Amino acid sequence: MTNDEQLRRQAYEEMKKHKGMVEQDPYRLHYHMMPPVGLLNDPNGFIQFQGVYHLYYQWMPFKTGHGAKFWGHYSSRDLVNWTHEEIALTPSEWFEKNGCYSGSAIEHDGKIYAYYTGNVKDAEGNRETYQCLALSEDSIHFDKKGPVVHLPEGFTAHFRDPKVWEQDGAFHMVVGAQTKEVKGAVALLSSEDLMAWEYRGVLAGGGEGRLADFGYMFECPDLFKLGDQDILVFSPQGIEPAGMKYQNVYQAGYVAGRFDSAAGTFEHGDFEELDRGFDFYAPQTTVDGQGRRILFAWMSVPDQNEQDHPTIAHKWLHTMTIPRELKLVEGKVRQVPLKEMQDLRVGTVIEHKVELYQETRELIGVKGKALELEMTDLSITEGWFDITIGGGIRLVFSAGERIVTLERKSYVNGVVEKRQCSVKNLHSLRVFVDTSSIEVFVNEGEETFTARFYPSPNNDTVRFEASHKAVFTIRKWNLKHVN
Repeated sequence: MTNDEQLRRQAYEEMKKHKGMVEQDPYRLHYHMMPPVGLLNDPNGFIQFQGVYHLYYQWMPFKTGHGAKFWGHYSSRDLVNWTHEEIALTPSEWFEKNGCYSGSAIEHDGKIYAYYTGNVKDAEGNRETYQCLALSEDSIHFDKKGPVVHLPEGFTAHFRDPKVWEQDGAFHMVVGAQTKEVKGAVALLSSEDLMAWEYRGVLAGGGEGRLADFGYMFECPDLFKLGDQDILVFSPQGIEPAGMKYQNVYQAGYVAGRFDSAAGTFEHGDFEELDRGFDFYAPQTTVDGQGRRILFAWMSVPDQNEQDHPTIAHKWLHTMTIPRELKLVEGKVRQVPLKEMQDLRVGTVIEHKVELYQETRELIGVKGKALELEMTDLSITEGWFDITIGGGIRLVFSAGERIVTLERKSYVNGVVEKRQCSVKNLHSLRVFVDTSSIEVFVNEGEETFTARFYPSPNNDTVRFEASHKAVFTIRKWNLKHVN
């Protein structure tokens, strides 16, 4: 039996062993992608191939901690109903023995070219990294070609997460990196054949420009065109909190500008966070056959109380976000739920036209553990308005300060914690709740909040409260169980 076969068998045995315990967890989600057992993190290799969407992901099947990661694999024809496929990659070769780390995929000549970081550590913990290639003709079985990019000069071994795309007659790769001066950076490489890669320099960060002192490591870069701008998404580490910004231990966001593929340069503006909530990291995008730029992100953040989640008792940890379409509006990236999310709706819509006057109210039929709320024509001119879901998470708008706040009871110690952002006005909300997750889209995606929370399993209430007057129309749908 090869090392690859042995690792696969061990992973499948782990799935079988803990299947019952995992499925009994009341915090298991209904319509999000989760690991069958163990830990899930970064989305990888997101691609539409031969009419099917594929989302590979970082997976540790043997525990709810990090380690030598596999590539798990989900597939879907409609972005709503997902099938868990065979393991795509196992850390079975010398160049990846401590993990098949994050990467991306591109279609060429009828094949998937999957690029990923091979992680190698010695007995003393010294790290080596290789950017590796694996090919597939069917999206399921991969033929590993080994390292195609070795560490360029000027970087530490924290050099990972290759994202590859085609533009202007060539192939390009961005890699998350740390310079030897311990500065976060995005490296750029180019190729004519997807096999031989030329290092072209630091594209962003690295101690220069607007991102000169912007943390000690950039992870999971992704460069693409959106509207009339080029967008570089990445996840910086080592950013200090600044007012309402950068409140998580690590961040995820983007800079917008102009990428010159011939010169290998990128002129860009300031960094913007993609999400204002507690749990959003390592986003990855693809463009589909309809020309949509679609994003998935990991609904967590590394090193942020990961081992305190109550799902660990049931042998699993973490989930993906719902898929979101990106749009560029007035120079800013907006995220909106894909239109396919409407296919999750079941039963009859519940609709109310509501006026609250210094009161707390529950609305008939507006409750549940897996639901979508759509609120339009919001009018809150003074005081505050809030929504409390499951008794465990609260969304507040302060009209005077024009601040949106998401509060939750910490699953670590029960203390209320918050994340915030400013808006000019609040006119609409769209909220997706799934047992232990919430995704909030403010003003058609002008801002988003993503978070895990753990209410009492018996609490499915939704309460509305206004300190003065709040007027709105609300529609509520139950969402079906597809997992």
